Amino acid sequence: MFRGVAQLNLDAKGRVAIPSKYRDELMSSCQGQLIVTADPSKCLLIYPLPAWEPIEQKFNNLGLDERSRNLQRLLIGMASEVVLDGTNRILIPAPLRQFAGLNKEVALVGQGAKFELWDDAQWKFKIANTTFMDGDLPPELKGFSL
Repeated sequence: MFRGVAQLNLDAKGRVAIPSKYRDELMSSCQGQLIVTADPSKCLLIYPLPAWEPIEQKFNNLGLDERSRNLQRLLIGMASEVVLDGTNRILIPAPLRQFAGLNKEVALVGQGAKFELWDDAQWKFKIANTTFMDGDLPPELKGFSL
């Protein structure tokens, strides 16, 4: 289970170090094999390979309507397999860095079974401008209490 936010830096080659608190789980669950792909929110999604495979299969079985195909093009078409290197870094491919507008400072955000990788300024802007009013909640969260 991945949770929390880590402020990180991309190096000059586009690599980012995975925080130590996640490494053991990533090595035991997927031997450091990850999938990085684009998200419509203009961030990147990072999945352990076993968590990604059922999602990819589901997309491959989608109907052929244009909305499904567009999402499939984005998520499957931009997906790249990466592996933790000997210094626990992953290389974020250039097309994905460009898609998400990643520069030097990034935010790695745990989302349960996956991570989101944001340009740090975009992440801070998103969080600062997120509000939840009664009418803003999706129906499945009505009555939900923390």
